[in-house]
Amino acid sequence: MADVRRVVSLVPSLTETVAATAPGLLVGATNWCTHPAALDVTRIGGTKNPDVAAVVALRPDLVVANEEENRAPDLAALRAAGLEVLVTEVRTLEQAFAELDRVLAACGVRGRPRWLDEAEAAWAALVPGPCRRAVVPVWRRPWMVLGRDTFAGDLLARLGVANVYAGHAERYPRIPLDELRASGADLVVLPDEPYRFTADDGPEAFDGLPAALVDGRHLTWYGPSLATAPGALRAALR
Repeated sequence: MADVRRVVSLVPSLTETVAATAPGLLVGATNWCTHPAALDVTRIGGTKNPDVAAVVALRPDLVVANEEENRAPDLAALRAAGLEVLVTEVRTLEQAFAELDRVLAACGVRGRPRWLDEAEAAWAALVPGPCRRAVVPVWRRPWMVLGRDTFAGDLLARLGVANVYAGHAERYPRIPLDELRASGADLVVLPDEPYRFTADDGPEAFDGLPAALVDGRHLTWYGPSLATAPGALRAALR
């Protein structure tokens, strides 16, 4: 790949990754890219509905995307316009570290950033807590939960929290609330994204089942937040 001087990110995690490591490269990011807070780049729409024409107009050398967060037709349209698109797949922690290395290398970053080494060390040093079974809603109306083969589920497993629906045929199944209540879970884990569960919106649906409200950025983002995620998630799950 030729020298990369202009990058558009369609993924909040990757936006934070590039901004923390080589901030001068970013020229565009989605409306959902909230970190770093002071990021000053052109906004090009959402992760699911980016403005393809606006991305093309920025003349990026590279667009970074994710197979889960971004839609295949949008990525195909960007490629058809002649843009280089790197698509990541992240369903485990090991995959996250490998893909972060790949993205940074594609951006022309020389050497590994300290935050990435610190993130690997933080997770390697983690001692799992006592095993608990949890349901992990990611949406309500209708209720949807983590199913098989998810990055968030992998992180929770490393913390001693087994996802009740990890063996489900779907990755994000719709499960009726009565079934969630009867699942035999010891705990309900409620992140604040993509649905913003709060102390007043979520726990009341589970009839006294202990509820852990967790920062969705620590549970679902892969990037600099991985360095502090083990401690933050452990504290929330406690």
